[in-house]
Amino acid sequence: MTVKKEGSERGERPETDVVHLGRKPFEQHGFVNTPVYRGSTVLYPTLDALRAYSQPYTYGRRATPTTRALEEAITQLEGGAATILTSSGLGAISTAILAFAEAGDHVLILDSVYQPARTFADKMLTRLGVEVTYYDPLIGADIAKLFRPNTRLVMVEAPGSQTFEMQDIPAIAVAAHAKNIWVLADNTWATPLFCKPLALGADVSIQAATKYIVGHADAMLGTVTANARAAKFIDDAKERLGTCPGSEETYLGLRGLRTLAVRLQQHQRSGIAVAEWLAARPEVDRVLHPALPNDPGHAIWKRDFTGACGLFSIVLKPVPQKALAAFLDGLKLFGMGYSWGGYESLVVPFDPTSYRTATRWQGPGPALRFHIGLEAVEDLIADLAAGFERMKSA
Repeated sequence: MTVKKEGSERGERPETDVVHLGRKPFEQHGFVNTPVYRGSTVLYPTLDALRAYSQPYTYGRRATPTTRALEEAITQLEGGAATILTSSGLGAISTAILAFAEAGDHVLILDSVYQPARTFADKMLTRLGVEVTYYDPLIGADIAKLFRPNTRLVMVEAPGSQTFEMQDIPAIAVAAHAKNIWVLADNTWATPLFCKPLALGADVSIQAATKYIVGHADAMLGTVTANARAAKFIDDAKERLGTCPGSEETYLGLRGLRTLAVRLQQHQRSGIAVAEWLAARPEVDRVLHPALPNDPGHAIWKRDFTGACGLFSIVLKPVPQKALAAFLDGLKLFGMGYSWGGYESLVVPFDPTSYRTATRWQGPGPALRFHIGLEAVEDLIADLAAGFERMKSA
C-alpha cells in the first residue's frame, strides 16, 4: 500500500497528472518508465535490518517499485490517502468488501451491481455469515430506511452496470455516515479523471483497472483507494488475503495510465456520437447513456461527473432472435466479448431479468451493451447501419 505524503499533490490538470504521477526517472538511472521488478525475495543487509522490517521493500507480495509507482499515481488521481492493487477488478471489489464486512454484519448492495460482484456476495459473503440486501439504485437518501443496527457498508456504482442508472452518491453517503456505515464505490466507468467518489462522500473507490487504466485489452488489474479513515482496513485486508498483482500486469497498467486522458476523450466523443445516432434509429426503443440530455440520470451525471466514457446500452424494439443474430453476427468492427475499456469496439446482448431482485427490468426487446472504441465514428456507424439492414432482411 502506498500512503500519500503531505504536500505531495502535484496540482496540475488531470491530463498532466496521468503522464507524470508515479514516475521517478532519476531513481531509475534516468529511464522514463519505472522498470518491471520481478521478485519475491528482498535481501536485508544486516540482522538488525531484518528484525526492524523497516526498509522500503520487504517482500515482493507486499510491494515493489513497480507496484508502488502505480499505487502512488492512482492515490493522487482518486484524491485518496492510500491505494492497494489486486489481480482483477472482481478481486478489488471482493477485497474491499472483506476489508470491512464480518460475520453477523449486514451489507447493502445496489441491484444493478456488476454481476460477478453479486455472485461473490450471494455465494461467498452469505457463506461467511454476512447478510446481503439489494436495493433500488435510485433510492437516494431513502436508503436510510434499509439500515439495520448491524449494517456495515453500502456499495454504490454510478452508472449502474449494464442498465446505467445514476445514483445520488452524496445523499447516500450522508445517510450512511450518520450511522457510521462505510460507503464503497465502483468507479470503473468514469475513472478518477471523470469522477472522484471520495470527494462525493465515499470512503473507498474501486476500479477494474483491466478496463480503461490498462486500456489495451491485454492485462487484468484492480485498484482500491481509501480515504484516511479507511486506509488501515484495506491495507490489513491486502496483507491477510495475500492480495497482489502480477509484475507485468502492473507495468501494463502504468503504461496505459500515461495515455488515459487522450483515450478517454476520444471514447467520450465517439460514444456520444454513436449513442445519438442509435437514439434516432427506428429499431431502438431507448438508449441508456447518462450523458445524453434526455436520460433520467443526466442531471446527477452533470452535477457529479466531468465526462463520460465509451460504454452504454440500448434497448431494441421487439425483434426475433434470428434477426438479432443477423445483426450481431455480421458486424465487422464490433467484436462480441466480455470486458471493455480497450481500444476496440464491442457489443454483447444481456438480460438482467434473472439477477435483479429489488427492481424489475422492463424492456420491450433485447438489450445490447456497446463499448465504443477508437475507430473512426463514421466506420462504426456504417457497420451498425449495415447490421440494421441485415436485421430488417432477416
